[in-house]
Amino acid sequence: MKIKAVVACCAALSLAACATAPDKISASYVSPLQYQAYDCGQIRTELVRISQRVDEVTGQQRKQANNDAIAMGVGLVLFWPALFFLAGGNDKKEELGRLKGEYDALQQTAVTKRCNFEAQPAQTAAAG
Repeated sequence: MKIKAVVACCAALSLAACATAPDKISASYVSPLQYQAYDCGQIRTELVRISQRVDEVTGQQRKQANNDAIAMGVGLVLFWPALFFLAGGNDKKEELGRLKGEYDALQQTAVTKRCNFEAQPAQTAAAG
């Protein structure tokens, strides 16, 4: 009975330590006022740069979330002490949320300034 209680406690603690899937991370608020001095060309350049970084961090976060899910499965089924290794991951949740917020702020500034981009930067990762 005590072993089941220990395993249940470890599982509950480990769930809190697992990396969040990137599509479940929402944008943090970033004020668009910091981009008011930008012209449309600068806004476009920054949108492209942030979009590329969002893609990069999304990949890192997805990999960490997948690794944590695998470790959780192995830990619960085969070797419960493996659950302790979930706590030390490379979670990029805060950075990804901030980047998504910056992207949103730039888009809002572009709309306010009536920027018309012929070819929109990739938005799929930032929109998620």
